[in-house]
Amino acid sequence: MSDELISILVLVVVFVIATTRSINMGALSFAAAFGVGELVAGFDAEKIFAGFPGDLFVVLVGVTYLFALARANGTTDWLVHAAIRLVRGRVVLIPWVMFAITGALTAIGAVSPAAVAIVAPLALSFAARYGISPLLMGAMVVHGAQGGGFSPISIYGSIVNGIVEREKLPGNEVTLFLASLVVNLLIAAVVFVVCGGLKLPRTDTEAESEEAAADADTRLTPARIATLVALVALVVAVLVFDQDAGLTAITLAVALSAFWPDHGKRAVNEVTWPTVLLICGVLTYVGVLDEMGTITYAGNAVTDIGIPLLAALLLCYIGAIISAFASSVGIMGALIPLAVPFLSQGHIGAVGMIAALSVSATVVDVSPFSTNGALVLAAAPDVDRDRFFRQLMIYGGIMVVAVPAAVWLTMVVPGLG
Repeated sequence: MSDELISILVLVVVFVIATTRSINMGALSFAAAFGVGELVAGFDAEKIFAGFPGDLFVVLVGVTYLFALARANGTTDWLVHAAIRLVRGRVVLIPWVMFAITGALTAIGAVSPAAVAIVAPLALSFAARYGISPLLMGAMVVHGAQGGGFSPISIYGSIVNGIVEREKLPGNEVTLFLASLVVNLLIAAVVFVVCGGLKLPRTDTEAESEEAAADADTRLTPARIATLVALVALVVAVLVFDQDAGLTAITLAVALSAFWPDHGKRAVNEVTWPTVLLICGVLTYVGVLDEMGTITYAGNAVTDIGIPLLAALLLCYIGAIISAFASSVGIMGALIPLAVPFLSQGHIGAVGMIAALSVSATVVDVSPFSTNGALVLAAAPDVDRDRFFRQLMIYGGIMVVAVPAAVWLTMVVPGLG
């Protein structure tokens, strides 16, 4: 048995043990990374730790720390009621507002995880306050981010269009953008209906929200004003000055804690450390797989198939599966070049194939193992985190199974481009 197959089987075993024995999957993944990396691949500790997602660790800790402070001093309560007043008390509109905000942020150039890091804590605080399904709200935020994520001036769009140009493939920036927007919009609409969005209040409940605001004492105190300034500073630093969301968030949180240490002490305890362990452990193991060549091995096995349409479908599935555990940008950067040989033969439409690969590799970011899904999981207050993790995992699995086939059928089979 090859080393690559062994590493894949170990990953399956990790999932089975974590599910049946209720052991933190991150801890298991660290052990698997050590065992496979050391015994199978012959890696030393330095090479194993090369896959540790230090940037994501800081994002998860920094963002949850900052928004835990916002919850501790009542800033999120104030923002929730401000949002209710903005839509005249119609709670039913709020999930769509969150979808639109994250979509607009990524469309104008925000990295998808940065947009989710900014919006998800507020959106999920709102969901907790008004009894909205956290799965619904989290999905609306992530799909909104991906819906706007392939505009011609966005990060994802620029990367994919750059690869297409470098490989001298036919491309269409508008088709790529609209493909992602339409797919994510349709999925969001289905999730909205299935998760009870139509049952949310549609009539004007402004009076009720004002009463709730009075009960919650949502006046603007010095601590809340400072926190609002910090949140605005986070947005400006990330979107305008291209600063790292995690480092910026943790710096702002530390500054606030220096002035209000009681809030800071409570906030540190609310950082979702089990989630941090889970995500960092899984991604460290994925890093070992990448270093071993397992991902390239799977991609090459598919491209060796002599049936172009079948190879295209399998590439979409590989992109979705791997992206559910790793960087979407990295996967797109690897898969599109792998598709070049049979795209250049003219049997498959390049525009449709590239759009299908891009959508398949990003729509699955609701998975709790991806950056966006991890941010949603970490940001949700007052939830059974194990249950929410399972919901996100099942939902991510549905996306992995359903979306690649759907986009292949609608974009690749007709021969777009």
